[in-house]
Amino acid sequence: DVSSPKHGKVDPDNRPHVGGNTWAGGTGGRDTAGLGGKGGPYRLDAGHRVYQISQAEKDAVPEEVKRAAREMGEKAFKQRLKEIQMSEYDASTYERFSGAVRRQVQSLRIILDNLQ
Repeated sequence: DVSSPKHGKVDPDNRPHVGGNTWAGGTGGRDTAGLGGKGGPYRLDAGHRVYQISQAEKDAVPEEVKRAAREMGEKAFKQRLKEIQMSEYDASTYERFSGAVRRQVQSLRIILDNLQ
């Protein structure tokens, strides 16, 4: 069961963590920032293979936990914008332009990686 969203502990060795509710950047778990899980406040990719839980499990998260996770994610987003000295308007403008060329940038990254 989910209880309350949190960032989670940071593994200094960056080992992959699957399931549970302890580690930030894990996959398929609950309550912590990561990928493929449920009830976490925001997505956090630590570079490991993603294990995805079912949509039914995600849909079963209580509304108060979803609300708390959204609020925590929004707070973290605003803090990050403040750290990089970017306004919400700047972020939305950046996302609009970035989204328009995202596929082309990804293709170019693949080509450059192959050339290296």
